[in-house]
Amino acid sequence: MKACETKSCISLQNILYATDFSPIAENASFYALEFARIYKAKVFALHVRPIEVYGMAPPESWPALREGADAQAKEQAEYLAKRFSGVSHEAIVAEGDIWEFVREHIEKDHIDFIVMGTHGRKGLGKIFLGSVAESVLRRASCPVLTIGPLVRVGPERTVAMKHILLATSFSRASEVAAAYALSLAQENQALLDIVHVIEPQKNGKVAQPSVLTAGCMERMRALISPEAELWCEPNTIIEVGEPAQQILNVAKARRADLIVLGVKAAEVMPGVGHVPWATAHKIIAGAECPVLTVRG
Repeated sequence: MKACETKSCISLQNILYATDFSPIAENASFYALEFARIYKAKVFALHVRPIEVYGMAPPESWPALREGADAQAKEQAEYLAKRFSGVSHEAIVAEGDIWEFVREHIEKDHIDFIVMGTHGRKGLGKIFLGSVAESVLRRASCPVLTIGPLVRVGPERTVAMKHILLATSFSRASEVAAAYALSLAQENQALLDIVHVIEPQKNGKVAQPSVLTAGCMERMRALISPEAELWCEPNTIIEVGEPAQQILNVAKARRADLIVLGVKAAEVMPGVGHVPWATAHKIIAGAECPVLTVRG
């Protein structure tokens, strides 16, 4: 397969990096920096603390407690400014509801890309990403790059993004996601894989497998425009099984540096042709590389 030549399709100008200063959030900062460098974008580094409640502390101690909180906020802002000193940036430390601040900055600063880490975990058969990640993923209008708990940061992973995996369900969201996958492949001169997972029927069989596979291959090739075909020859893969697990298997086998998914808008109910949010959550929690969710 040919590597892609640099030729930008999308433009990222303003990146929002949301952090709680956890190790996973720190991992995400490497990716925020890298995308800012690739696209010459400005980073808005945001940390939102919960509103201070002093509880049983005597009222006379409140001014000192407030002063200490303000001093910590100043130190956090200085740290963020230093962390992103190599690119255009703005460090923001605020107090309140994080989603409200994220929403405000998306609108005010024309954010077109969000980077964040998440503590994905399993519990009672479900995937939990944390309330912050859940809110941002479901409600943000722009693409979100999520760095999950299994992502190991190192120079090769953060500086080079040479192998990109696009998972498609042939939905409208998948078509939008394909544009981002192609653009990133171009910018990074990366190899591109496209995977589609066929879910078997309840009896475990696939109806007319040869016909279905041929049709899927044709639809996968249609995601690549004639212009893109001049510089990119993607590897198309069809798997059968549970979508999230098969996508994770392919990503690991192909040593993907990034998984790109199309997701439905939050207000749209799950339906045929969409990657369900449960699938996206499983992929984010189980991926050994970042996951880019693109709304369609």
